Amino acid sequence: MRGAARLLLCVVASSSASAVAQDAGVVPPVSVLVRAGKLLDVKAGRLLNDQGILVTDGRIAALGPWEGLRGRPAGRALDLSSQVVLPGLIDAHTHLLANVPDAPNGYTLMLVTADPAYRVLEGAAHARVTLAAGVTTVRDVESEGSGYADVALRNAIAAGLVEGPRMLVATRGIAAVGGYLPMGINPQLTEVLAGAQMVSGVEDARRAAREQIRGGADLLKVYADWPDLRLGRSRPTLTLDEIRAVVDEAHKGGRKVAAHAVTPAGITNAVNAGVDSIEHGHEADEAALKLMASRNVPLVPTILPIQTWAEHATGEWKDRATAKLEAIRKVLASARRLKVRLVFGSDPAERDAHGRNVEELVAMARLGVPPLEVLRAATVEAAALLDLSSEIGTLEVGKQADLIAVEGNPLEDVASLRKVRLVMRAGKVYREPGGSMP
Repeated sequence: MRGAARLLLCVVASSSASAVAQDAGVVPPVSVLVRAGKLLDVKAGRLLNDQGILVTDGRIAALGPWEGLRGRPAGRALDLSSQVVLPGLIDAHTHLLANVPDAPNGYTLMLVTADPAYRVLEGAAHARVTLAAGVTTVRDVESEGSGYADVALRNAIAAGLVEGPRMLVATRGIAAVGGYLPMGINPQLTEVLAGAQMVSGVEDARRAAREQIRGGADLLKVYADWPDLRLGRSRPTLTLDEIRAVVDEAHKGGRKVAAHAVTPAGITNAVNAGVDSIEHGHEADEAALKLMASRNVPLVPTILPIQTWAEHATGEWKDRATAKLEAIRKVLASARRLKVRLVFGSDPAERDAHGRNVEELVAMARLGVPPLEVLRAATVEAAALLDLSSEIGTLEVGKQADLIAVEGNPLEDVASLRKVRLVMRAGKVYREPGGSMP
């Protein structure tokens, strides 16, 4: 009997239950009364003047004009009367465990030189700066060769052991044999050094999905295509049936599937297999985007790595990066015209990229997405993708008290999100109004 009870406890501990439900470990014991000079209603797309927010037990207990709330008792008061308050940002494409060195074969070096314990400590540091940037929730779409360390980081954050955003994690990721990093290494080492779980065949893919769900995955990540150096372009890797097997296992367990897909063929395979989001989609054509729109599959465009490349490259490489950005601009314009939902995802993979999440939003605006759509991509649309609309994404009574305060008006200039002055997650203040982390 004792053995059965111990087994049950292990199963419960490793469960990938809602990350929001785990926030109880970090909820402060006092209520907070916030005065917002302006409050952003992201659904209506308007700023409300001089609002009050009463936070109790980590949730929004009351919200409305300041005059009606100013006398409410609270353990702490925050005067944000000179700032704009909006929901905490939700980054739907991060890799908090990734720190790829800026060197030839940097990804392989990361796998070879950093042990799992160090990787998770790096992840904790990346989580802290991500939270400080105003990102209160992330969908971490693969641990980049660090196994199930993202599960450990998620649980440590939820328990209040380290500071970071609420996490939903995809663990190892699933790719076709030869269809993900590292490339160009001794073939005898491919089983030891792998950025994802490599599969070949439907049953192999199904087994990987089951293993990762057992390991604590909140969602699964598949690679529908990958660059082929010999062809000089990306090509489909996982087959339609392989992806469908992963989707089947995920959906049976109430989990979603994110698909790395750049090419029209990869996107088409992934959407037809039933995935729940397309990551990147930089070469999407009209037909692929129409298919996404018809199935209500959102696009997470991940512009920031290309934008950073363009900023630092020279000569021919800068020309290539600039051309890539222009191609993405056209994809975004077509996606908006066809009513494909856009979701914020910054895709950080190097130490300097973590904490720069809002630069993705600035890049979206630079490529023609209106500020309100950018803000919705980082709040209501991201919450919907994560199945957390009832908990986060807007400031409403009953929802988790995830909010940030910024200087400037993000409806006029998305770059004002760089000026974060307060970060609150589940009612706990992590960044003080003075601008520093406590």
